[in-house]
Amino acid sequence: MKPITLSTLQAYKRAGDTFSCLTAYDASFARAASDAGIDVLLVGDSLGMVLQGHTSTLPVTLEEICYHTRCVARGKGASLLMVDLPFMGNASQERLLENAGELMRAGAELVKVEGEAWMADGIRELTRRGVPVCAHLGLTPQTVYQLGGYKVQGRDADRASQILEDARTLVEAGASVILLECVPADLGRTITEALDVPVIGIGAGPDTDGQILVMHDVLDVTPGRKPRFVKNFMAEAEDIHGAFRRYHEDVKARRFPAEEHCF
Repeated sequence: MKPITLSTLQAYKRAGDTFSCLTAYDASFARAASDAGIDVLLVGDSLGMVLQGHTSTLPVTLEEICYHTRCVARGKGASLLMVDLPFMGNASQERLLENAGELMRAGAELVKVEGEAWMADGIRELTRRGVPVCAHLGLTPQTVYQLGGYKVQGRDADRASQILEDARTLVEAGASVILLECVPADLGRTITEALDVPVIGIGAGPDTDGQILVMHDVLDVTPGRKPRFVKNFMAEAEDIHGAFRRYHEDVKARRFPAEEHCF
């Protein structure tokens, strides 16, 4: 398969096509996901919860993210590799640039950063230095304690308007992709239509350009209460490869997310 690049995602958006994204943390699952057609793999700081057993993503270190990035890079096939900048990785502009450089050297092809409009200067400096950036807005897990929990963002008009303006500001600063987490479906659609760059959603409705889920949720192995936006794709498949293919196909056909997965 021809490698997926940012240009591929931009072409999908122009054509009105959607694309699939999935977390991965090792070479074997990365290969299985890539073989199933998954367009983008994310080495997420979600590994702190699904692999390490923490209650948040905050304990994950840069060294741990780099380790898993190197593993996934060896098995990612044609998929584009996106990687999370961990908690406080952007504590200063110098630290941001150094940490992003470490992620790129480990194999990242797109660095995902959490933050609102205040991240514009940092994103501008990253893009000047050749680091492609995905800006994560809405529910940002690294600020979960400040938010008071994993809550839907943008339900009221003022907050929805702020998220839209933040997205515009970060795109103007150079962000190549926006990721929206846990926002109402109508806000997901509004932001997607307003921006020229691809928008990835997780709990952001069916109208974003791409969809992403945590691999463990797709395979129904995450313990405890499941978020509304999650679907168990193992229930419709004979094996893990089949679950990944079904997820990819349902995203491409816009069968997922359905109304019951939206806010």
